[in-house]
Amino acid sequence: MADRAEPARVRVLHAGQPTDGGVAVYIAQAAADQLRRGWEVAVACPPDGALAGRLLAAGVAYLPWHAGRAPGPGTFREALDLRRIVRRFAPDVLHLHSAKAGLAGRLPLGPLAGPPVPTIFQPHGWSWLAATGAQAAAGLLWERYAARRTEALVCVGTGELLQGREARVRAPYRLIRNGVDLGHYTPAGPAERRAARAALGLPEGTPLAVCIGRVTRQKGQDVLLAAWPAVRRRCPGALLAVVGDGDALPRLRRTAPPGVRFVPPVADTRGWLAAADVVVLPSRWEGLALVALEALARGRPLVCSNVPGLAEVVQPGSGALVPPEDPGGLAEAVAFRLARPREAAAEGRAAAGAAGEFDLSGTLALLSAVTSELAGADGGAGSDGGAGSAGGAGLAGRPSAGGLAGGAFRPGPGGGAGAGGAGGEAGGETGGGTEEPAE
Repeated sequence: MADRAEPARVRVLHAGQPTDGGVAVYIAQAAADQLRRGWEVAVACPPDGALAGRLLAAGVAYLPWHAGRAPGPGTFREALDLRRIVRRFAPDVLHLHSAKAGLAGRLPLGPLAGPPVPTIFQPHGWSWLAATGAQAAAGLLWERYAARRTEALVCVGTGELLQGREARVRAPYRLIRNGVDLGHYTPAGPAERRAARAALGLPEGTPLAVCIGRVTRQKGQDVLLAAWPAVRRRCPGALLAVVGDGDALPRLRRTAPPGVRFVPPVADTRGWLAAADVVVLPSRWEGLALVALEALARGRPLVCSNVPGLAEVVQPGSGALVPPEDPGGLAEAVAFRLARPREAAAEGRAAAGAAGEFDLSGTLALLSAVTSELAGADGGAGSDGGAGSAGGAGLAGRPSAGGLAGGAFRPGPGGGAGAGGAGGEAGGETGGGTEEPAE
């Protein structure tokens, strides 16, 4: 059967609440790539954080959407506001990123919802994993229900997809693994590592562990700080750099043991990764951590929690997996690599070799294919959310991305730097198209 032609200009609206961290990087990367394909692209997100700046640098239209991170009394208003943006932009495909946009964008609003739009939902880590007790149960029930209002559920890692299936979230899954820009993140050799340490004010011979990410319960920096005294007993003088910001930072600053340095978030992680002897990610849960892939590409050994989203990254010989919330096991794995630089360097070389499996270009190609499929090529999207023709509907009578809101930015196609130019972090890679029909 002949392949269907891709619509000449797909019109896509991305929506996401996180404006910092890996989700924000992913949104900016995806939107910039789609803009370079000549598509009409806009992103609805809150005005705070780094995402709006990344979009501006990439030339992608930014549409302010005021939304808090957690669900609450304001969620219904947030859903109505997002629906108004959807109606004004009139996309061929609505792409919802992370839990809050997934809630607001799929909440049943009855006649207030407007015409249906084919919808992609991308959890970037399932919502119920961030909760406990009744809230976790409610989150899981919601995801099971909302999957019926989703035309494609994109998982960023194999572990995330399996978690969804095991939790009986029955959805039209697509597996598009996160990845890294292998032209931007390259293996760091000895000279670059020395230069990175000098630039960061670090003594050349000091054993250095680096943990990069939002400082939150999810990322598990509290576990790493609990492990650090045991690391220092085996490696006196070792230094831990915790790079990032978040709601857990004030408490961790107050309780940090000796040998810990807190560093504000950085736009480009390459310097800290080059300086590190080992990169530590003690997360309690993940979708598929971008910084882990960046560490691979920089040729750094990894010590990570053995959780989905990290377990599929750390391959034999490139580092270690330890049980989550296990300070003792974490300390042993980190200290081993700090005390044995030759073994750590060998793991770093293996990590650099494994990074080729996570190429950003593959992610963006697969994501554009899924989006084009939903936009369709045979006549406008029907009420069932099936594929219709974006080409048939055309763009006539719909506002340009730049004209939707005051302060929205929209240069011509191909204008501006890619999203990677505003920080250069990675986006994702391919994993093949895995699908399960919705029920």
